[in-house]
Amino acid sequence: MANHTKTVTLTETQQKILSDELYNDTDNAGIDTWIQGAMDGKLDHCWTRFRNKWTQILMDDDSFTDAIPSNQTDFVNLILARSDYENRKTRDDKIK
Repeated sequence: MANHTKTVTLTETQQKILSDELYNDTDNAGIDTWIQGAMDGKLDHCWTRFRNKWTQILMDDDSFTDAIPSNQTDFVNLILARSDYENRKTRDDKIK
């Protein structure tokens, strides 16, 4: 599975504001660590909601008779391959 790198841009003022509360050394490791932790937390919450939502959908689907995958990658691949899967953009576009 490919890794994706995202970039966060901070102004000098924003950097100083964060440094007031976050331990930050000369190479910005403190802020970088906090940003990664924030992302990890968001991913964990999104995964929990995704897993709970789709496990219930699979259990309620009489036509689904396979085993529910126990690892994250296989589970996500199964759900994304379903005809009833829609990502956030698709769901929002339907509302517009």
